[in-house]
This record gives sequence, structure tokens and C-alpha cells, in this order.
Amino acid sequence: MRGLLIRFTVTGIAVFLASQIVPGITVETVSAGVAAVILLAFLNAIVRPVLYLFTLPFIILSLGLFMVVVNALLLHVVAWLVKGFVVEGFWPSVWGALIISVTSTLLTLWVSEQGQVEMVIHRKPPRIIN
Repeated sequence: MRGLLIRFTVTGIAVFLASQIVPGITVETVSAGVAAVILLAFLNAIVRPVLYLFTLPFIILSLGLFMVVVNALLLHVVAWLVKGFVVEGFWPSVWGALIISVTSTLLTLWVSEQGQVEMVIHRKPPRIIN
């Protein structure tokens, strides 16, 4: 359960960061932003894998760049469904999806499922001299 809350928090930070950086993405109220985060997290968990499966040939041909288009489409769907969350056009949704993806990836790599900052230390095994 804690991992789910961390994912929602990471997605929320990413969405609000995208709304601050990208002109054309606006969050009019906090409740609209929270609704957009919940809906986007739900669509990313349920719908995005199915869309990736159906668009797999395009993803392969574009060397993965079509995944950004799929994420932009989902962001546009969220803007269409949530009143107060506005995405004005295709390019703001593409830039927003890119910022949300990069921010979510970086924050998810930094925070573990238990909610603690992870530090990975690679040590070389001792050398055995005969």
C-alpha cells in the first residue's frame, strides 16, 4: 500500500512540474490537479500497457519514440476528462508527457517501495591469490 502512495506522489510531483514548465498545460485548482493525477496513474497502470501492445510495430519502427506519443495521448485524454486540467494542443501534451516520464522515472529510481531513499554500493569481490 505504501508503494502505491509513493507512485501517486511521484506522478503528482511530475504532473505539477509539467504544468509549471510547459506553456499550454494548466492546473486551475488543486482538486483538478489531484483528480488528474489519480486518473493519469490509473490510465498508466491499466490502459497504457494495452496501448503499447497494440502500437508495438510503431514503437519498434520509431525506436521507442512512439511511446511518447502514446503518453501524450493519455495526457490529452486526462485533460479531456478532468475539468480544470487543461492541455492546449498536441505539442504541449508531448512536452508534458516527456517531462512527466523523465521526472517519474528519476523519482521512482531514487525512492524505494518502502519509502526510503536507496543507496546502491557496488563492491568488488576480494581477490584470491594462490
